[in-house]
Amino acid sequence: MTDIAITYETLYDILRREKNRAELQELDQLFYQNLITYLKEKKEILRSQEQKDSIFTTVEVQKTRKQIENIQKIIKELYEKRESKIIQLALINSRSQTQKNDKISMLNSEKEIYDSIIQNLDKFRNDILHNIVLGNNLNQIKNEPKDLKKDEKPKTTTREVIFKKKTDKFVGTDLKNYGPFEKGDIEKLPEEIANFMITKNQVGKVENENT
Repeated sequence: MTDIAITYETLYDILRREKNRAELQELDQLFYQNLITYLKEKKEILRSQEQKDSIFTTVEVQKTRKQIENIQKIIKELYEKRESKIIQLALINSRSQTQKNDKISMLNSEKEIYDSIIQNLDKFRNDILHNIVLGNNLNQIKNEPKDLKKDEKPKTTTREVIFKKKTDKFVGTDLKNYGPFEKGDIEKLPEEIANFMITKNQVGKVENENT
């Protein structure tokens, strides 16, 4: 998006578009920085007006104060509206295990929020849903590492599977990244992850696989 000068009117228009459209609206990457500068300038104007002793400036002071309050309300509402859209996008994409071009309209700071939400949703879904499907007790899973010796690592067996469809990168229960994979790719995965993906019909068994 082309960098535009921020005014009260343009800021209100940005909020209006964000509220009226379902998709996240594109903003200049320097939008927040420009917003900070704009707000500082408004506060500087207010300080300058407050230093003058005149009945006319009193009216101007009240007007500027009110405008700053309105600007802060718009900023808060705009941020929360975009925040809600980003959370919803992350939830949808985490559940469907797809990564579309949704981040194109995000600011850099918003991309960090989105990636963090995706990572946490994927992690907890794999930790909790994965173990429930396998019939594992979640409390036992959580306490298992205490029974291991200090330098002993749990043995991980693998299983060879073939991917039935294109699969985007995901975080496994071991917190490692896997993928992306194309349809027809044959890959060795940790056995628990492989078995879970087989139950979801995302991959198929490969005969005579070695563990």
